[in-house]
Amino acid sequence: MALAAGGALMLEGIAIAGVQLVMAEFLDGQNMSLAGLDTDLLANGIRGGGLLFGGVLFACGVAALRMGVRDAAPGRFLRAVLIGVAVVHGVLGAVVAALVGWDVFAVLMVILGLVVFSVLAYGRPGGAEPAKEPAEPDEPNGQPQGPPAPPAPAAF
Repeated sequence: MALAAGGALMLEGIAIAGVQLVMAEFLDGQNMSLAGLDTDLLANGIRGGGLLFGGVLFACGVAALRMGVRDAAPGRFLRAVLIGVAVVHGVLGAVVAALVGWDVFAVLMVILGLVVFSVLAYGRPGGAEPAKEPAEPDEPNGQPQGPPAPPAPAAF
């Protein structure tokens, strides 16, 4: 699943950057004033933002692809970045459903599902198990001596 998520994020990063570059070219062709703002500055801002956002998505796709190829859990930083990408996909999905249509919403939700599943499927980084309670001194090698203790009474 991480391989599919990585490929989808890489393609999405390229698509987002491409759409932003096309929008910047259309803005460059305009000859109008937007409340006194220079359209060249707006076009450069669109180019920069699109390349930055597309680059981040592409980098997350490469990291997810690497995670799938190595079959290893992501580290703490990569896990946080992928969760952030998942949150952005959820918000973008809501906006896209209202502005563009349900088909694009469905694509974003599939990518969201792939990212979330790839983060959750690998468990903890490094395959570490949760910390266990230390063995008591009278229990050699953590093996209990005698019968187990009765269960605690339930609170109502």
